[in-house]
Amino acid sequence: MAFNLKKQLKTSAAAMALTSGLLLPSISSAQDVVLRSTDGTINVTGEFVNFQDDTYIIRTALGELRIAASSMVCEGAACPTFDNLAADVSIIGSGAIAQGMMPLLMTGFAAALDADAELTNASAGETLATLIDDGGFGDEIGTYSVSATNDTGAFEALLAKDANIGMSARRITVDEARALRGDGAGSMVSPNQEHIIAVDSMVVVTHATNPVQQLDKEQLAGIFAGEITNWSEVGGLDRPINVISHEQDSASYDYFMTYLYGEERPDFLPQAISPDDQVLSNVMFHDVNAIGYLGYAFQRGAKPLTLVNECGIATTPDAFSAKTEEYTLSRRMYLYNRADNLNASTQQFLDFVVSNEADAVIGKSGFIDLGILRRSQAEGDARRAALIEEAGRYDVGFEGELMNAMLSEMDEHDRLSTTFRFRTGSSKLDERGRLDMERLVAYLQGAPDGTEITFVGFTDDVGAFDANQRLAEQRAAAVMDELRAVAGDQLSNIEMSTAGFGEIAPSACNISERGRGINRRVEVWVSKTVES
Repeated sequence: MAFNLKKQLKTSAAAMALTSGLLLPSISSAQDVVLRSTDGTINVTGEFVNFQDDTYIIRTALGELRIAASSMVCEGAACPTFDNLAADVSIIGSGAIAQGMMPLLMTGFAAALDADAELTNASAGETLATLIDDGGFGDEIGTYSVSATNDTGAFEALLAKDANIGMSARRITVDEARALRGDGAGSMVSPNQEHIIAVDSMVVVTHATNPVQQLDKEQLAGIFAGEITNWSEVGGLDRPINVISHEQDSASYDYFMTYLYGEERPDFLPQAISPDDQVLSNVMFHDVNAIGYLGYAFQRGAKPLTLVNECGIATTPDAFSAKTEEYTLSRRMYLYNRADNLNASTQQFLDFVVSNEADAVIGKSGFIDLGILRRSQAEGDARRAALIEEAGRYDVGFEGELMNAMLSEMDEHDRLSTTFRFRTGSSKLDERGRLDMERLVAYLQGAPDGTEITFVGFTDDVGAFDANQRLAEQRAAAVMDELRAVAGDQLSNIEMSTAGFGEIAPSACNISERGRGINRRVEVWVSKTVES
């Protein structure tokens, strides 16, 4: 059974022209629908007749056709919906999560229960998963409906009690959380109601043949403001730049434009506007002059660009930099639930999606799971190379000694992707820190006896250099103490220590609160003396 739901949505004429003829079949009447195969190879247009036994029945020039719903997506006003179907759990919100992650999460969830998931796509953006016990040979044990709207729609559905779970590619706002709390939904940012399930990098992409490898923020802002219009202006070939963007009411558009311009948006309108990442990915595959932005999971054949921030720090959109949240355009993917309508089926699914068992499924869907990666910091490491270049500023004195000490320690230690950060203005770990702490304990339990880990603290550049170095050590010690408290006697095989390097080795610019927040961190380094 194919579970890759490739939904080709209608878009503007300009965007579709860029796809080299990938035009949708026309719908000639209100009762006509388009059935599109989930692998993107078959489109069938006809008059909708009925939907029964998970089968579409449509009337075409070839006669009446019966097509299994599990392999098709229906588009058109006459398509059936799940409005009148009673699902045990209703999941509403972010299209990126609904289309890119949920189908595989449902199949993985079913497998964890020794069940089978039968997926039905009643219409574009709607999926019904029916879980059948005993590997598909037993009784039905639950139904889950997934509807793709947008991030705001997730919280509107939760407020209206139309959803058991809301999907969002951004954190809930204060106003949304207050409205839900006032409606009796509980504290939406408590660990029992706010669930980080993955991280996603918004990747700036071009055609695979484009020779441009990286862009700085000023160049990128110029392109999306219509001020830079030829690739030769940024080191490429003498070709026009075709700018592809998400629709202006989407969370992706808002996130990307906020990064580039803050609240002062340019008046420039892109040559094409895509309704979602899947359509944009197809555009990027065919147009050699295009540039656009999409989720990490949707890169496919497009070429990701390295981004250079205002301070000259380059970040590459790979899984490690996304997990550490040091890539310039990384974001967290959330599920939310109310406290007052949490049924057993909902809780069971939420427990699965935040577990280690879900990591492989999330990774397979193209998103970046919260599992721990290990990376060498020795020769060839990009951060090490940047530090060596920077070391010339600190030839003598305390700063120079600290820089050299860090470089020496990097030779002896690998870095884990686990990186702890703190709530704004607080010494407490942020919402992801709680989850990462539990995952780190589980990871280290499997390490060989004698494994040595070092908690390494860093700060922003506000304040005196030596004071920041001491603060970094204090934060590292606080994280180590908290890990010991969480682990109890589970990590008797691990030797722990701390270090602090203050404001050296920033991961982001210190010119904004967001950048300073990224730099206030505690990393986890593993000694190479024992391979884990």
